[in-house]
Amino acid sequence: MSAKAVNVNDIIDRAKFSGFHFQVVAWCLLIILFDGYDLAINGVVLPLLMEDWGLSAVQAGMLASTALAGMMFGAMIFGSLADKIGRKKVIMICIVLFSGLTCAGGFASNPTEFAILRFLAGLGIGGVMPNLVALTSEYAPQKMRSTLVTTMFSGYAVGGVMAALLGAWFTPSFGWQIMFFIAGIPLLLLPVIWKFLPESLTFIVQQNRQVEARKIVRRLAPTVTVKEDTTFELHQVDVPESANVVSLFKRGRAVNTLLFWVAFFTCLLTMYALSSWLPKLMMAAGYSMDNSLMFMMVMNIGAVIGIVGGGILADRFHLKPVLMCLGMMGAVVMSLMGFQSNQFLLYILVFLAGAASIGSQMLLYSYVAQYYPLAVRSTGIGWSSAIGRMGAITVSYTHLRAHET
Repeated sequence: MSAKAVNVNDIIDRAKFSGFHFQVVAWCLLIILFDGYDLAINGVVLPLLMEDWGLSAVQAGMLASTALAGMMFGAMIFGSLADKIGRKKVIMICIVLFSGLTCAGGFASNPTEFAILRFLAGLGIGGVMPNLVALTSEYAPQKMRSTLVTTMFSGYAVGGVMAALLGAWFTPSFGWQIMFFIAGIPLLLLPVIWKFLPESLTFIVQQNRQVEARKIVRRLAPTVTVKEDTTFELHQVDVPESANVVSLFKRGRAVNTLLFWVAFFTCLLTMYALSSWLPKLMMAAGYSMDNSLMFMMVMNIGAVIGIVGGGILADRFHLKPVLMCLGMMGAVVMSLMGFQSNQFLLYILVFLAGAASIGSQMLLYSYVAQYYPLAVRSTGIGWSSAIGRMGAITVSYTHLRAHET
């Protein structure tokens, strides 16, 4: 007779932080670093593309919007797919898409080719983020879940800093194309990532792959006794759900799902407005290209502080009050940016704006990941992210309309 099944959620929740947790967070951080880099290069190369191809601000904004459209569809498609075939497989597919096709963007010879490649790369960018959040959240101990998720997300802001620095160093000598070639590095790391990035333990147990689950539990929680006949189960073992958007509105989740969508829409609208258009706006205000990229770097340094600090505070005081404080701080800071012309004070305001806007966005991802059950977790994160991308597209459309009038 087999031993009584062990609840794997309890093992994950009570596990002490170990080298295995570090490995999961580190690999996810590396992947999302290039995801953040990929998105941030829009802000770096748009002024150069406008000059090189003779584009108007309207045309440049349309190019930026193609990637956003891809991200929206990618989040919808790959979020639900991961709940069916697993986080790891979908993450690999998304790396191939966003890394390979972003790299190919460096060979684009006209705006049409560039737009098609950016749309296809956007599918990967939109799809990888929900699954990195889900994977990190599903391995994080309960007491430090928000901290680990937001620490992983700090790689996103680091990617933005990297894009700004590399843009300032390399584009004067090698042109805008070099920024896209650098984005191909994750493709070279794909075999290593496949070997060392684990599949979600809760997904493995859901699939009843008990042998594989025993191997991971031994690494995750060495103090837990795992025998050859030990089996694992989940909290939600008796609550079957379909991995589709309809499930997000069942079991009393409808109101919260709609509120998450509104929050993602407004946060990504603000975040994209800062990330993509800050260098261009600063150049329009009379700053040089180097100074404009410096503002972008300062914003992303602030984002790292906001993301990691917000996660630590959320584990201590809960996510909701921390999110409210960051949101109010962001509203005040960005209002002041419209009145301030002193460069030093602008640096401080941009730093705080990055901390508030990007920090609150990443905390929202953590909140959604902890709210939805396993069967629809990636679906919930993916659809929230997709609605958020609509906010980002709204920014581009508004910017286009402003230049038309």
